Formats: sequence, C-alpha cells, structure tokens
Amino acid sequence: MKVLIANRGEIAVRIIRACREMGHSTVAVYSDCDRDARHVRDADTAVHIGANDAKSSYLNIDAIVAAAAIAKADAVHPGYGFLAENAAFARACAGAGLTFIGPSADAIDLMGSKTAARTAAVAAGVPVVPGTDAPLAAAASDDELRRAASAVGFPLMVKAVAGGGGKGMRVVESPAGLLTAVQTARSEAGSAFGDTAVYLERRLTKPRHIEIQLLGDHHGTIVPFVERECSIQRRHQKVVEESPSIAVPPALRERMAAAATAVAKSVGYTNAGTIEFLLDEDGSFHFLEMNTRLQVEHPVTEMVTDIDLVQWQIRIARGERLDIDPVRALTPNGHAIECRIYAEDPDQGFMPSPGLIRGLRAAAGPGVRDDGGVVAGYTVPVFYDSMIAKLIAWAPSRPEALGRMARALAEYQVLGIRTTIPFFLWLLDQPDYLDGRYDTTYLDRVLAERRGESFSSFSSDDTEAIAIAAAVDTFLKASAGKADGGPAATRSGWVQVARREALRG
Repeated sequence: MKVLIANRGEIAVRIIRACREMGHSTVAVYSDCDRDARHVRDADTAVHIGANDAKSSYLNIDAIVAAAAIAKADAVHPGYGFLAENAAFARACAGAGLTFIGPSADAIDLMGSKTAARTAAVAAGVPVVPGTDAPLAAAASDDELRRAASAVGFPLMVKAVAGGGGKGMRVVESPAGLLTAVQTARSEAGSAFGDTAVYLERRLTKPRHIEIQLLGDHHGTIVPFVERECSIQRRHQKVVEESPSIAVPPALRERMAAAATAVAKSVGYTNAGTIEFLLDEDGSFHFLEMNTRLQVEHPVTEMVTDIDLVQWQIRIARGERLDIDPVRALTPNGHAIECRIYAEDPDQGFMPSPGLIRGLRAAAGPGVRDDGGVVAGYTVPVFYDSMIAKLIAWAPSRPEALGRMARALAEYQVLGIRTTIPFFLWLLDQPDYLDGRYDTTYLDRVLAERRGESFSSFSSDDTEAIAIAAAVDTFLKASAGKADGGPAATRSGWVQVARREALRG
C-alpha cells in the first residue's frame, strides 16, 4: 500500500515511520517553503501542492487529491489539524478511490461539530457542560446574543463549532465582553477552519481536562484507553500532557472509559478518536467534545500501553478487527509525559520565533522519545503552527518520569531560534506542578504572576556544545568526497568551526 500523508512537520514524520515499519511506501506533500522539510526528505516520494499559505496548499483538497493521483497512492492519512476533521476531504478521498485513514465522513460531520457532538453525548446518557444546543446564528442580533449568554450563565466560553487547538475560543467573564468575544472567535475560527460558526458553553471555574483515547473497527468493536491528563494549557492550548492522571483513580477511569465508549458506539464510530471531558473538583465529569482524528498527545498513550496507534489506524482502515486486550488498554504501565516544543520565545510572551535552525541535538537515552519534525539547516516558516517537536519521557512512576523529562530537556539543544524549552524547565521546577496541584487555569495564572520575568535562568542552551553539533553536520557536507576531510576533520577543528558559527548566531 502507498500512503499519502496530507500534512507536514512532526506528525508527517511520525506517520512515515509507522508506514515504513509496516512495509508501506509513503508520499509527502509540501508547499513552497517546505521543499526541504524533514517530512519531504523522509518520504519515499514527494509532490508539490501549492504556495505557502495553507489555503493554497495543506488546506487545498483538490491539490492533495491530485497529488495522490500523480503519486499513485492508495490511501491518505490526514494526521491532525489542516483537513483531518474535514468531512468534504474524506468524501473527496473516497470519491477518488482512496482509502481515508480515519473515521467516516458522516462521523466527522456529526462529531466534528461540537454542538452536534453535545447532542449525541446527551442521547448516549453522558453529562455535558451547560451551553447552547446549536451554533449561534450568523445573523443573530446583539440582543439575541445577550439572551443566549444569559441563559448559559457567566463566566462562559465562546467556542468554534469546528476544529480545536484553542483556536476560535474566548473567555467571557461578564456581559460587557460578550459581543467582542463572539466577533473575534468567529474571525479566528474562519481563518483556522474555514467555518465561522461558534457556540456558547458555561465555563467551569477549576476543572481538569481529561481525555479518553479510543479505537473503533468496522466490526462494531470499541476499545477505550487509559486517560490522558491535559490540564496544563496556555491560552486554552495544551502544552504538556501526561498519562495516567493522578486525579483519576481506577474506578473513575472505568466510568469515564464507559462513557466515552457509549458516545462512540452511539454514532458507529470507527478508527482513532478522542472523547474529551472536564473533570470538576467534586469528581463529576462532563463531556466536552470529540476529536475525530489522531491527537497531538497520542504518544503518551502509546508509551504506557506499548500500542502503536498510528499502525492500528492503518490496520483498521484496511478492515482488520481490533484484537487489543481491553484490560491492557486501560491499565497503564508506568507514567509518560509529553512537552510540546515550539519555535517561540517565552521571554517575549511566547511570540513565534521563526528562522534558520543552525544546529539541532535532540534528547535521547532510556525512556526518552523525540517526535521531531525539523532538521538542522531548515528554516522554520511563519505560515503554520510553530511546534517543531514533541519530547516524551516514560518511567515506572510519575516522579521518575518528571526527573527523566528534566534531564531530557536539559539535553535538547536548538541553535538559531528560540524555543519553549526554558519554559518547560521552569515548569518542572514548580512545586504545584510537581505535586499535581493544578487545573486548566493553573498555567495562565502563574504566568501572569511572573509579570514577564525572564526564563533565561532555566535555559538549557549550551552555545558551544550545540554549535559543535552543527559544525559536525557542516563538516560532513563540506568534506563529502574528500579523503582527508579538510581542516575540521578533528574535534579541535570542529570546535574552531563551532565557535565561528556561534559568533555568527
């Protein structure tokens, strides 16, 4: 089977790896600025699909389907983001005779709409967070919006009906901020997902964000997995995920897994999906939404279950039956933590830090997994999400996993751009985080208390060390085909080149 990956970055690399292990050939697609990207290098074949803006490339259904025809692909994996939850794309793939490695277009239509998903959850007997049962009308008057908000109650959230990742979402503390929040959320949702529809939802004050990964085959079997803790969020965007959650005892895990399964079964769901819940302080949980795709944080589930979710996506798409032991899927083996490494400057309000990666040394060692999407010499563009890698640490216990993650973060070196690594090292030094005393409001609250204080004291940067690593790559390229390797053929030579590179950086 030849699989086209309709995505870019680390998730494209992740899917390529899974396909290669299964013996499937791969096709990458790329925009102008991604011509030399890692996923293009790693795939067996690559097809150019358009200009840098996502609408001309990674959101261009016609271009991607045409690329599959050019490359003679048999199947398409959408990854996450972009077209992953676009029912029209799933239908276009089917219409072109391509196997879509994901749920059915009907399931995406139903559960990809957060309001329709809420209705499905209620029908399955699963509690939901109070909110509007339908999207706000595009032509709704200001008075109609105010009445809808009053019925939901403040504080509330304005949320995009489509998509995810914190985009198209605004907190409204009082009626005064409602109209601006609706307008802003609609605009952001339209830009991110091509759909301006939004709805209102009551904001719980201090909830945890807990999600249940599941797989469903075409024979009616649904397998839920051990929960993921996703409460460490900045501006509603997850930045750290763990499995399992220290706030979820086994009995609660069973109840949440049963609720997730009930929702999935009620809509005949197939392939990978995730049911997201808000867990209140009193131990009650409420359905939040369903993500009809693979999640960014899927590696932590893989690390504690030793089950490859991407490979199972492919196997399910081929019609295979799920034969995963449900007890194994719900019983965590150890503890895993994931940090999303972004090309952002935490000392400048997490502003994007695009530019040339002059050197890169990923962390390694026992229990460490690097899901990276970039290489040295690649220029991080301004056009897409700024995540360049995910760092995952596993250990028998949470304290051990935290220690391993701190070690791995200190090893991870990126030269040429700013990253969020110093921020993560700071977070792993915070007593409340270490003790598990947090909720979805924790990170924004403690960052506000810092009042812009620098993270530089937590920097893992070792300019000479990373420059040496960069120089090794420079040397290997420069000396290709030369018998003596040139003046940098010794470590001292590398150091000289490294120091020169460091001065340039």
